[in-house]
Amino acid sequence: MEKILIAGPSWVGDMVMAQSLFIMLKQRFPDARIDVLAPAWSKPILDRMPEVNDSIILPTGHGEFRFKDRWQLGKSLRQTQYTRTLVLPRSWKSALVPYAANIPQRTGFHGEQRFVLLNDRRKLDKKILNQTVKRFFALGLEKVAYDTALNGQGNHLDNLPDPALDVNQDNQQILIEKFGFDREKPGIALMPGAEYGPAKQWPLESFRSLAEQLAEKGYQVWILGSPKEAVAGDTIAASGHQDIHNLCGKTSLSDAVDLLALAEQAVSNDSGLMHVAAAAGTFVHGIYGSSSAEFTPPLTEKKQIHSLNLECSPCFKRHCPLKHTDCLNKLSVDSVLQGVEAH
Repeated sequence: MEKILIAGPSWVGDMVMAQSLFIMLKQRFPDARIDVLAPAWSKPILDRMPEVNDSIILPTGHGEFRFKDRWQLGKSLRQTQYTRTLVLPRSWKSALVPYAANIPQRTGFHGEQRFVLLNDRRKLDKKILNQTVKRFFALGLEKVAYDTALNGQGNHLDNLPDPALDVNQDNQQILIEKFGFDREKPGIALMPGAEYGPAKQWPLESFRSLAEQLAEKGYQVWILGSPKEAVAGDTIAASGHQDIHNLCGKTSLSDAVDLLALAEQAVSNDSGLMHVAAAAGTFVHGIYGSSSAEFTPPLTEKKQIHSLNLECSPCFKRHCPLKHTDCLNKLSVDSVLQGVEAH
């Protein structure tokens, strides 16, 4: 039986996109055990992936090296006798735990001189592997199939499975009662956050105008985000309309999955919650400024991309290098509202 350890990514959206890989591995190895080595925040998401047997929590914070802690964790995993590992990040530290665990096949991309840590190192062709999900997925292919794909042959990277998170209907009912939602009104989720930076964030004034117009048209608006977005949520809900609910910081990541599955549609910056919404089955309106829907699209057929496609975008910067962020500031509320009403 295959026992596979995945060294997972550090961002919410990337972890959701990695489920496409997990689905493929389960198809290849139906009886396989798939464990994911990941930050503590990711456990609620991994718990909603039926392909994942267990999440193993990294004893480090974001960006921390902590060699001794990683090495000791790897040694503790030797008893599991994993048969292979896939290291999704390209950093040196991410490959340390699988190496310390004595896993015989250790697969990952070239990067940061990981010659000893990985024994199945693969070239990253950014032209062929032009999406994050394709990069994760490709590491799950056998070497021959991987080389064939990079030569532009075969259909190994066609029709990748979309992520699909499990939904807890009992928790949905609890949340409806907790927040006093009106089940007769369709819910629209708004996600104004984007951890990467302001060059990925549609203006709060635009979100606020959209929320108010949606509420006036009979929709129920749920603003979702972490405690960091609580003030942003207050700004969006400043009108005090009874059908605009600021839930930022009031829900767990598991709650967000269930609420997004309950929502009719979601309007979001290119963020982790956008990918959660797609994997929960919601129709997603993805707003793109400095990033690109060609690289990190919502992995669902139920989507509409809102982008001005300016000459200066995508720049992939945290802050607009031209100091105007026109790619987002000039994206009209009316165009997004029309998209919502059309679906």
